[in-house]
Amino acid sequence: MTANKILFLVLDGISDRPNPSLGGTTPLAAARTPVLDRLAAEGICGIMDTIGPGIRPGSDTAHLALLGYDPYKYYTGRGPLECEGSGIHMEPGMIGFRCNYATVSKDGKVLDRRAGRIHDTAVLSKAIQDGVDLSKFGVEFTFRSGAGHRAALALKGVGLGHCVTSNDPKKEGVPPLTITAVKKAANHEKTAAVCNEFVKQSMPILFDHPINKDRVKNSLNPANIVLMRGAGEMGHFEPFFEKYGLNGSVIAAASLINGIGSAVGLTRVPVPGITGSQDSNIAGKIAAAQKELDSKDFVLVNIKGADESGHDGLAEQKKNFIEKIDAVLEPLLDRKDCIIIICGDHSTPCTLKDHSADPVPLIIRGDGVRTDDVVRFDEYTCAKGGLCRIPGTALMPIALDLINRTHKFGA
Repeated sequence: MTANKILFLVLDGISDRPNPSLGGTTPLAAARTPVLDRLAAEGICGIMDTIGPGIRPGSDTAHLALLGYDPYKYYTGRGPLECEGSGIHMEPGMIGFRCNYATVSKDGKVLDRRAGRIHDTAVLSKAIQDGVDLSKFGVEFTFRSGAGHRAALALKGVGLGHCVTSNDPKKEGVPPLTITAVKKAANHEKTAAVCNEFVKQSMPILFDHPINKDRVKNSLNPANIVLMRGAGEMGHFEPFFEKYGLNGSVIAAASLINGIGSAVGLTRVPVPGITGSQDSNIAGKIAAAQKELDSKDFVLVNIKGADESGHDGLAEQKKNFIEKIDAVLEPLLDRKDCIIIICGDHSTPCTLKDHSADPVPLIIRGDGVRTDDVVRFDEYTCAKGGLCRIPGTALMPIALDLINRTHKFGA
């Protein structure tokens, strides 16, 4: 047995449904992927329901399940994990939100929920941090930029609850919503009032900011409102090392994935030029993973660009990005000391422009793996593989057994 490490490569949103623009097949099946196909041929394949059959996973609940943390036990909302990934230390009991910079018109209607997919919003976030005052509520806050148009908001104070709605209408051409308490209790109502005040104070700061004035002059959508959703209360996560006896790292552009890694105790590895979009330095991610495996037992790599194409409904772009991923994976073919797991976290069909419950394709390749007859990595072929159809929470136990780090159940 030579494999004693685990490389976990999650191709975010890679799987899809048949698309008319691709002759009735999926972007993954239409893509030319010689490296992924070889890895499939050298491993065992299957399909996987990251949460369960018929359940549409979020990227948050999916990654928790893939890491072996039952989302029904650990998940309270995406917000606290986004905050962790944005560099905010979340203590148990703090309330967190995932946020978008967005564009509203002068008459108060949402024009663009992603503010033209703006990047480099740190200056805007600092202006909000310095200019908003929530002290009348006895609440401290931290507001940080994430990747692209994303940001995170954390609240700390006495008497806060996380059962509140979003101000994001989830569509354009309508005004932002007023945040309200889902449960009629003082703590949740206080949080709703705090959030509405945050939005009220931050809007004039953003409208008057030089960055947004320049964007308007250049016919770009300004980032003039913060839309928040995914409220949750930070809980306690069993440390990854205590759970599995493995030290590990996480490599991702998305704040959410970094936040999940930080929450369970994985070391965050920065890589220059990673964006979570089509222009991301994915070759740099693979090189960083190779380096981390020299000293770590476990490395999680998330590559997100295909998911973005799915949400935008761009099937050809998604196919092309999958081919770009494949081209940078060739160095992994020579890796003999680790079990390589390659899968999606959820399907993001271009025809749906959202996540679906369709199972994702899966490869497990490495020493000790009983190979099957699959020689192609796509949704159709992997369904014929030897792993058959498994739940996401089964993946870590399978991997641990393959590196001989599990224990017998029974005498």
